Amino acid sequence: MSAPAPSPAAIVDAEPLPRQEEVLTDAALAFVAELHRRFTPRRDELLARRAERRADVARTSTLDFLPETAAIRADDSWRVAPAPQALDDRRVEITGPTDRKMTINALNSGAKVWLADFEDASAPTWENVVLGQLNLIDAYTRSIDFTDPATGKSYALRPNEELATVVMRPRGWHLNERHLQVDGEQVPGALVDFGLYFFHNAQRLLDLGKGPYFYLPKTESHLEARLWNDVFVFAQDHVGVPQGTIRATVLIETITAAYEMEEILYELRDHASGLNAGRWDYLFSIVKNFRDGGAKFVLPDRNAVTMTAPFMRAYTELLVRTCHKRGAHAIGGMAAFIPSRRDPEVNKVAFEKVRADKDREANDGFDGSWVAHPDLVPIAMESFDKVLGDRPNQKDRLREDVDVKAADLIAIDSLDAKPTYAGLVNAVQVGIRYIEAWLRGLGAVAIFNLMEDAATAEISRSQIWQWINAGVVLDNGERVTAELAREVAAQELRNIGAELGEEAFTAGKWQQAHDLLLKVALDEDYADFLTLPAYEQLEG
Repeated sequence: MSAPAPSPAAIVDAEPLPRQEEVLTDAALAFVAELHRRFTPRRDELLARRAERRADVARTSTLDFLPETAAIRADDSWRVAPAPQALDDRRVEITGPTDRKMTINALNSGAKVWLADFEDASAPTWENVVLGQLNLIDAYTRSIDFTDPATGKSYALRPNEELATVVMRPRGWHLNERHLQVDGEQVPGALVDFGLYFFHNAQRLLDLGKGPYFYLPKTESHLEARLWNDVFVFAQDHVGVPQGTIRATVLIETITAAYEMEEILYELRDHASGLNAGRWDYLFSIVKNFRDGGAKFVLPDRNAVTMTAPFMRAYTELLVRTCHKRGAHAIGGMAAFIPSRRDPEVNKVAFEKVRADKDREANDGFDGSWVAHPDLVPIAMESFDKVLGDRPNQKDRLREDVDVKAADLIAIDSLDAKPTYAGLVNAVQVGIRYIEAWLRGLGAVAIFNLMEDAATAEISRSQIWQWINAGVVLDNGERVTAELAREVAAQELRNIGAELGEEAFTAGKWQQAHDLLLKVALDEDYADFLTLPAYEQLEG
């Protein structure tokens, strides 16, 4: 008598969604269950290892390149797999969630790549998780359209050859999906997002002359990259597509990963496409890891930490050098500005800043960069066109002039800027406004003419925590205390109430967002990720 087949992933406490049966097929759920059984135990071990490493940093207040992997860094012979044609030219990438309107607009944007985001730009409601997958399936089968109920405007896809190449970003390793369980355990969100997308679209994308391409977020070590590589090898065999079909770009958005860039590429070398410089999460990771390291690790206002800061320059130049040495793409950071239809003067100043930022990246050797809004695509394209011309990338620029030492990456005290009262107010404002939208199911939110996602809320609440615990004195002479943070937050809540009016204020989740921000900013026990306690409060 043969053993019974393992049970598929079970849907738990979820309201039925229209057309969900097209995504949550028995075969797809069985695939997700197999991923969970094979790989979640290692995921759990690696999360425990993160905590151990953070304890080491707390004890030593330093990081270094790994001695045990020195041979990989010293071996000049290895390269990552050559880029497929659809990913060879990545000079401008647009980012955004996978709602129906964004899916069409991003694919039509004129950017070379769309980062289809199930992570920081998407609050992980069950509706966003499942219908986001459905929207991508519909896009690849050209059965997607959208009519805006407010304006009556209709949206449809341009011809296939004009569409951006999709690089999908699943959730980070730390987040679970509560609505899918295997043997009574929640499945990691990363395996849900990757598994459903890959299962349904791998062959379909190959038939379109592209492939299943991924951005891997929140990676903290080469061992986490090794886990992803093993997931890829298994998945390709399971579905029956050739090894190396998958391509992955890793976001170097944690300070620990910055010391393991070559090792991360090495672990993924048959599937690696490049590395990306993710600014806000990187700063959040620095604060998180060195939050009790004293004054030398205190970051000033987040908007004062530009990419020209010495420690940020060390990070980006090391990334370009590392990628090009190994034949991988180096992708630059986000231009988060959202153009205003009402204020051309604001646009003029912001466009010049975006242009200067993209010019710097192109001249430093990056092969492409991110924007958050379609109106920024031509600006970024112009910056890279000037440097690249008709070449798809500049991987031949090896940047052998770059020599970054371990200490350079954490030389936070090389900055002249200091924390200000205005910076504290901005951190509270952005934190409350972003969390309120997230609790309503929105992950990408326009705040003060910038497109904010979970990373900006993370750096905001982390800076409040750090400034309080380091006893920072602001430019107005006030010491940052829990009481001061509460006063600023209470005033912001009053301001929002006056701005919106009582009815709209009451209809939102403003008090809940205020309380959650103060919890993660003031609790002595620092939460590793804001999204963990927030997910407990997320409906749907």
